[in-house]
Amino acid sequence: VQLQASGGGLVQAGGSLRLSCAASGRTFTMYAMGWFRQAPGNEREFVAAINWSGGTRYYADSVKGRFTISRDNAKNTVYLQMNSLKPEDTAVYYCAAHRVPYSGSYYPDDFGSWGQGTLVTVSS
Repeated sequence: VQLQASGGGLVQAGGSLRLSCAASGRTFTMYAMGWFRQAPGNEREFVAAINWSGGTRYYADSVKGRFTISRDNAKNTVYLQMNSLKPEDTAVYYCAAHRVPYSGSYYPDDFGSWGQGTLVTVSS
């Protein structure tokens, strides 16, 4: 599956952004979808994931209550709504796909397909 992420940008602390990731090439519902991020000098870290139906969602503790992952299987798109953004949320955000079944892995290596990344910068 090919993934194309978009929606990044510059936002002030406390603001909101919505990232989108469009999938193509394979049946979208064959995949759980995830968002990861990587700040300069840091390893890529898990942000959120959603199972194939959208019925189960997983979040990193650092974003729980502020970020919401969702998907529209009719549009082959996964979203990450980010509210109450903080400067420490600044990173390149990547969407990723995991063939079902998905049991909630947080490890980047378990995701087989990746988008190109979109930069989110949160100013203080």
